[in-house]
Amino acid sequence: MYRRVLVTGSLAYDHIMSMPGRFADHILPDKLHILNVSFIMETYRQEFGGTAGNIVWSLGLLGIPSLLVGAVGKDFSLYKKHLSKLKIVDLSGIRVFKNISTARGFVTTDRDDNQIWGFYEGAMKKSKTLSVKSFLKKGVILMIAPNDPSAMLRYVNEAIETGTPYVFDPAFNIPHFDRRDLANAVSKAKILVGNDYEIELIIRRLKWTRKMLVKKTNMIVTTRGKKGALIETEGKKFDIPAAQPKNESDPTGAGDAFRAGFLAGFMRDYSLENCGKMGAVTAVYTVEKYGTQTHLFTKKEFVKRYKENYPEDARFDF
Repeated sequence: MYRRVLVTGSLAYDHIMSMPGRFADHILPDKLHILNVSFIMETYRQEFGGTAGNIVWSLGLLGIPSLLVGAVGKDFSLYKKHLSKLKIVDLSGIRVFKNISTARGFVTTDRDDNQIWGFYEGAMKKSKTLSVKSFLKKGVILMIAPNDPSAMLRYVNEAIETGTPYVFDPAFNIPHFDRRDLANAVSKAKILVGNDYEIELIIRRLKWTRKMLVKKTNMIVTTRGKKGALIETEGKKFDIPAAQPKNESDPTGAGDAFRAGFLAGFMRDYSLENCGKMGAVTAVYTVEKYGTQTHLFTKKEFVKRYKENYPEDARFDF
């Protein structure tokens, strides 16, 4: 059983906007070479975000000890105060670069929950100068969430060198990895995680089949939005139905919340099916709130919500 999750990834201030219409109503497929569009936003919020921050937030709510490693800028003090509310999150791995700003994410969501992102790296590009080796001790599992591509590969190599199990989540960096580096990172991972589009992109980038990917990877966790999730190991497959949100305010960060929930179960050596369901329940909490770190719940509330969605697991406790 693992004792702590070491989380690496982006730390950013997110600018979240939503529009009442659909992207499809503004974009002409045959005119993409001269694309020039503007969207009128219905809502706007600035929130704490970034893949690493989102994951440790939900891990903290689930009572899982974590250590956060990341590069931030001169304007990180508000974010640090926010994360400090979770006493179970160790912030000693954060490095502040005082001559640059913390990363910024800009997202527009349409009425069908499609999203367009823009991202300013800021201090995140300094992540490649940070090492995680000194933190890779017995009982630690390493979460390699989307970050500067060079930093992600560095953490993969340090995990392999030290024999540390790691979760690999390449996401939007898939096209930026050399094919050989991507194949190495994927095949050595304890868990490969991505949404259905990203997993398909990995398959095409590596020129493998799905069957080959399953065989070469210990475990694949594919998130599929409202269709739930799929967990695959060689010889086993678990189709996880989505948990039901009470409302659908904002899908931003649902994937990161799912990862935290899944890891919370994995850390406690639960069945993969239970891990997937924990991920699904954690995800709906953030879907119900604008922002990626605005949701709150107690363990008691979480267990109740879990049983409401999966009554077949009446004995589930956490």
